[in-house]
Amino acid sequence: MEQSGTSPRLAGVVHDLASEVVSVLRDGGHSSVVGGTVGTLADDRLSLAAVRVLGADVLLPSVLTRRRPLPDDLAVFRRAVLTYAPGATSSETTVWSHWAMTQTLHRLDVSGTGAKSGPDASWLDALDWPRLTHQLSLLASLAVPGADSGVAQAAARRPVDVARGFVRAVRRRDWLQAAGAGRWLSVIDGVPGTLGLDTGLEFVEQMARGDARVRLHVHAARHIRAGGRG
Repeated sequence: MEQSGTSPRLAGVVHDLASEVVSVLRDGGHSSVVGGTVGTLADDRLSLAAVRVLGADVLLPSVLTRRRPLPDDLAVFRRAVLTYAPGATSSETTVWSHWAMTQTLHRLDVSGTGAKSGPDASWLDALDWPRLTHQLSLLASLAVPGADSGVAQAAARRPVDVARGFVRAVRRRDWLQAAGAGRWLSVIDGVPGTLGLDTGLEFVEQMARGDARVRLHVHAARHIRAGGRG
């Protein structure tokens, strides 16, 4: 499930949830992500849909700080995974986003399961650099330290193309795509030193004017760059 085309109500809940993730990242991973946003509405489909839209990033503070997620966060996350399993006609990005959620469960909770190899990612290699950047930005939740998915491998093979895509997104004022591309650039090698990624990310965050998903990707990128890639 992607956020484009969602209802204003769902977009609002996604915004609030992304803001909570950023807040918990700043807190060092000690607080609940869903407690202030969807924790009391765990059975509400809109709230679960918001968790599914944000995907694996709902538990990003636990992934980055290596802290076990709080029980409420884990329970709501697991429920969203079960409720929104992709179907036969789902897009590649939807399938990969869901896989990232199952892998996050497997990584953080012994009861989670998921195929380590992941779905096919060869379709990414056939994309030109603008479309590659677009697809990677939709899958930015997979850009975490130590990632070894097919998507991460595809990004790692084309650092210059991702850097070009980042610059293009900035010029087009597509701040969410720029933030997602910048997050990928924080976990792959071979990024041109002339790019000025730190300055670029700061500019993207300032220009996004409070977009919570942009802030989430920027904060994730900064955390990764400051703490190493794992």
